[in-house]
Amino acid sequence: MPLPTIRQLEYFATAARLGTFAAAALEHRIAQPSLSEQISVLERSLDVRLFTRTSRRVMLTDAGKQLLPLAEKTISDAEEVAEFGRRVRTLEEGTVSFGTFNSAHLYLLTDLIREFHSLHPGVRIQVTGLNSAEVADSVRSGRIEAGLVQLPIDARELQVSRTAFVDQVVYVSRNPANTARRIDIATLAERKLILSEARWSTTDPLRAMLLERAQSAGVVLEPVIEVEFQTHALELAAQDIGDSLVSFHVGRNVMRERGLTWTRLEPPVEEHYAFITRKRGSISPATREFMTLGSRALAAMQATATAEAAS
Repeated sequence: MPLPTIRQLEYFATAARLGTFAAAALEHRIAQPSLSEQISVLERSLDVRLFTRTSRRVMLTDAGKQLLPLAEKTISDAEEVAEFGRRVRTLEEGTVSFGTFNSAHLYLLTDLIREFHSLHPGVRIQVTGLNSAEVADSVRSGRIEAGLVQLPIDARELQVSRTAFVDQVVYVSRNPANTARRIDIATLAERKLILSEARWSTTDPLRAMLLERAQSAGVVLEPVIEVEFQTHALELAAQDIGDSLVSFHVGRNVMRERGLTWTRLEPPVEEHYAFITRKRGSISPATREFMTLGSRALAAMQATATAEAAS
């Protein structure tokens, strides 16, 4: 037999409270025969009589009296579920489930999280991730709902947005003479180089591009120091231990504060970033709104960077 519906339980509880099917039908704004039929269906599904019917009123049977508190609790629970859905949809509560690379906090995440929290203080924010490859794996497996990654990535089972932001890789040195001109791969191979993303060296897009250029030029690119984070590489470069490569927006504040000089690579190296979600996966309203605000923030940064480059 089919399970009772919330609507049937509502009709039952209202009829029990008002004492007539007519009054209950009026309250629910339906025809009395429709309400009576739904209560009959409920009785058949439970295989018990719930009301004793008279010419003027209906009275609960013993079974009806036992069912009434259960029905009222079920209705209350269903209303609570519906209210929860409303709160999540309107971002009164919920959880942001998002992943991104480790250096995003240097120019995006802190301001983005602050803005989102000020707009939706009841929503929890969970931002994880160390590297774009890791974020892609986490989204693909369903551990997180969405992410911001550097392209290219393994896009299997993922939906990849249009490019949301373009950064550039720059060569950084304590010695101004080392950045007097653009750096090609042959020159790079001769320099004392500090590279980041040590753990992800085989999947890091920059490492893969540098290897391809080195092979084409017939040179060997071997860093003397490898560390995990770009900021660590910058600190080592600031102490004149070696030179490094860094995403401009990641390093711009550290370079300015630590007196580092920089130049572009030749040919230039751009880093393209995009949002990813899982194909056929669902995204909560909170995560979707976080992505919307993030996209706006990145667009504003891109416009500023374009204006600076043109000036």
